[in-house]
Amino acid sequence: MEPADTLYLAVCVWQHLFGRECVCLAWDTAGQERFRTITSSYYRGAHGIIVVYDVTDQESFNNVKQWLQEIDRYASENVNKLLVGNKCDLTTKKVVDYTTAKEFADSLGIPFLETSAKSATNVEQAFMTMAAEIKKRMGPGATTGGNEKSNVKIQSTPVKPASGGCC
Repeated sequence: MEPADTLYLAVCVWQHLFGRECVCLAWDTAGQERFRTITSSYYRGAHGIIVVYDVTDQESFNNVKQWLQEIDRYASENVNKLLVGNKCDLTTKKVVDYTTAKEFADSLGIPFLETSAKSATNVEQAFMTMAAEIKKRMGPGATTGGNEKSNVKIQSTPVKPASGGCC
Protein backbone atom coordinates (compact mmCIF):
# COMPACT_ATOMS: atom_id res chain seq x y z
CA MET A 1 0.00 0.00 0.00
CA GLU A 2 1.37 3.40 -0.99
CA PRO A 3 1.27 6.23 1.55
CA ALA A 4 -1.26 8.98 0.89
CA ASP A 5 -0.01 12.10 -0.86
CA THR A 6 0.55 14.72 1.77
CA LEU A 7 1.70 18.26 2.21
CA TYR A 8 2.59 18.74 5.83
CA LEU A 9 3.58 21.87 7.72
CA ALA A 10 5.19 21.73 11.13
CA VAL A 11 5.82 24.88 13.10
CA CYS A 12 8.33 24.60 15.92
CA VAL A 13 9.58 27.20 18.32
CA TRP A 14 12.91 26.45 19.95
CA GLN A 15 13.64 28.44 23.02
CA HIS A 16 17.01 29.98 23.67
CA LEU A 17 18.56 28.65 20.48
CA PHE A 18 21.81 30.59 20.26
CA GLY A 19 20.37 32.96 22.87
CA ARG A 20 17.22 33.75 20.90
CA GLU A 21 13.86 32.32 20.05
CA CYS A 22 13.97 30.44 16.75
CA VAL A 23 10.84 29.73 14.74
CA CYS A 24 11.12 26.85 12.30
CA LEU A 25 8.60 26.25 9.53
CA ALA A 26 9.07 22.79 8.04
CA TRP A 27 7.22 21.89 4.84
CA ASP A 28 7.13 18.18 4.11
CA THR A 29 5.95 17.16 0.64
CA ALA A 30 7.16 13.55 0.96
CA GLY A 31 8.91 13.98 -2.40
CA GLN A 32 5.59 13.94 -4.21
CA GLU A 33 5.80 15.05 -7.84
CA ARG A 34 2.39 16.71 -7.62
CA PHE A 35 3.71 19.26 -5.11
CA ARG A 36 6.70 20.42 -7.19
CA THR A 37 4.98 23.59 -8.41
CA ILE A 38 3.97 24.46 -4.86
CA THR A 39 7.34 23.70 -3.30
CA SER A 40 9.26 25.77 -5.82
CA SER A 41 7.47 28.89 -4.54
CA TYR A 42 8.48 28.09 -0.96
CA TYR A 43 12.15 27.79 -1.91
CA ARG A 44 12.30 31.53 -2.63
CA GLY A 45 11.81 32.64 0.97
CA ALA A 46 13.71 29.81 2.62
CA HIS A 47 16.90 30.32 4.58
CA GLY A 48 17.56 26.58 4.70
CA ILE A 49 16.34 23.47 2.91
CA ILE A 50 16.69 19.89 4.13
CA VAL A 51 16.61 17.21 1.44
CA VAL A 52 15.67 13.84 2.90
CA TYR A 53 16.01 10.50 1.14
CA ASP A 54 15.21 6.94 2.25
CA VAL A 55 18.38 4.89 2.93
CA THR A 56 16.41 1.73 2.01
CA ASP A 57 15.48 3.05 -1.44
CA GLN A 58 18.18 3.65 -4.07
CA GLU A 59 15.77 5.57 -6.32
CA SER A 60 15.06 7.94 -3.46
CA PHE A 61 18.79 8.71 -3.20
CA ASN A 62 19.09 9.02 -6.99
CA ASN A 63 16.35 11.69 -6.91
CA VAL A 64 18.42 13.86 -4.56
CA LYS A 65 20.32 15.39 -7.50
CA GLN A 66 17.05 16.48 -9.10
CA TRP A 67 15.81 18.02 -5.86
CA LEU A 68 19.09 19.88 -5.41
CA GLN A 69 18.82 21.19 -8.98
CA GLU A 70 15.33 22.49 -8.18
CA ILE A 71 16.71 24.22 -5.11
CA ASP A 72 19.51 25.80 -7.14
CA ARG A 73 16.95 26.93 -9.69
CA TYR A 74 14.33 28.44 -7.37
CA ALA A 75 15.94 29.22 -4.00
CA SER A 76 18.12 32.14 -3.00
CA GLU A 77 21.71 31.73 -4.12
CA ASN A 78 23.04 31.45 -0.58
CA VAL A 79 20.35 29.16 0.87
CA ASN A 80 21.70 26.59 3.33
CA LYS A 81 21.22 22.95 2.36
CA LEU A 82 21.38 19.78 4.42
CA LEU A 83 21.27 16.22 3.10
CA VAL A 84 19.60 13.66 5.38
CA GLY A 85 19.37 9.90 4.94
CA ASN A 86 16.30 8.70 6.85
CA LYS A 87 15.39 5.23 8.19
CA CYS A 88 18.90 4.49 9.45
CA ASP A 89 17.30 2.14 11.98
CA LEU A 90 16.53 -0.34 9.16
CA THR A 91 20.11 -1.59 8.93
CA THR A 92 19.27 -4.89 7.20
CA LYS A 93 17.31 -3.09 4.46
CA LYS A 94 19.83 -0.30 3.91
CA VAL A 95 20.94 0.07 0.27
CA VAL A 96 22.57 3.52 0.35
CA ASP A 97 25.59 3.35 2.62
CA TYR A 98 26.73 6.23 4.79
CA THR A 99 30.07 6.68 3.01
CA THR A 100 28.48 7.05 -0.44
CA ALA A 101 26.02 9.68 0.76
CA LYS A 102 28.63 11.51 2.86
CA GLU A 103 31.05 11.71 -0.08
CA PHE A 104 28.25 13.00 -2.31
CA ALA A 105 27.32 15.70 0.23
CA ASP A 106 30.97 16.62 0.76
CA SER A 107 31.44 17.01 -3.01
CA LEU A 108 28.66 19.61 -2.94
CA GLY A 109 29.89 21.27 0.24
CA ILE A 110 26.74 20.54 2.23
CA PRO A 111 26.40 18.86 5.63
CA PHE A 112 25.08 15.29 5.84
CA LEU A 113 23.67 13.07 8.54
CA GLU A 114 21.49 10.01 8.91
CA THR A 115 18.28 9.94 10.93
CA SER A 116 15.49 7.68 11.99
CA ALA A 117 12.12 9.35 12.34
CA LYS A 118 10.82 6.14 13.91
CA SER A 119 13.35 6.07 16.75
CA ALA A 120 13.93 9.87 16.74
CA THR A 121 17.65 9.31 16.09
CA ASN A 122 19.30 12.57 14.98
CA VAL A 123 15.98 14.21 14.03
CA GLU A 124 16.46 17.13 16.39
CA GLN A 125 20.15 17.19 15.43
CA ALA A 126 19.17 17.68 11.78
CA PHE A 127 17.16 20.80 12.62
CA MET A 128 19.84 22.05 15.01
CA THR A 129 22.49 21.54 12.32
CA MET A 130 20.42 23.54 9.85
CA ALA A 131 19.77 26.30 12.38
CA ALA A 132 23.49 26.49 13.23
CA GLU A 133 24.45 26.67 9.54
CA ILE A 134 21.94 29.47 8.94
CA LYS A 135 23.14 31.33 12.03
CA LYS A 136 26.76 30.95 10.90
CA ARG A 137 25.96 32.32 7.44
CA MET A 138 23.86 35.21 8.72
CA GLY A 139 26.27 36.16 11.50
CA PRO A 140 25.62 37.31 15.06
CA GLY A 141 22.64 39.58 15.50
CA ALA A 142 21.77 39.28 11.83
CA THR A 143 18.35 39.95 10.47
CA THR A 144 17.15 39.07 7.02
CA GLY A 145 17.67 42.65 5.85
CA GLY A 146 17.33 43.78 2.27
CA ASN A 147 14.19 43.36 0.25
CA GLU A 148 14.16 39.58 0.49
CA LYS A 149 10.90 38.24 1.90
CA SER A 150 11.73 36.13 4.93
CA ASN A 151 10.14 33.19 6.68
CA VAL A 152 12.50 33.53 9.64
CA LYS A 153 11.39 35.67 12.54
CA ILE A 154 13.94 36.45 15.22
CA GLN A 155 12.57 37.86 18.46
CA SER A 156 14.38 38.76 21.63
CA THR A 157 11.31 38.52 23.86
CA PRO A 158 11.40 35.91 26.63
CA VAL A 159 9.36 32.76 26.09
CA LYS A 160 7.77 30.39 28.57
CA PRO A 161 9.32 26.93 28.83
CA ALA A 162 7.49 24.35 26.75
CA SER A 163 6.33 21.08 28.16
CA GLY A 164 7.13 18.17 25.89
CA GLY A 165 8.24 18.11 22.28
CA CYS A 166 8.60 20.65 19.58
CA CYS A 167 5.53 20.05 17.46
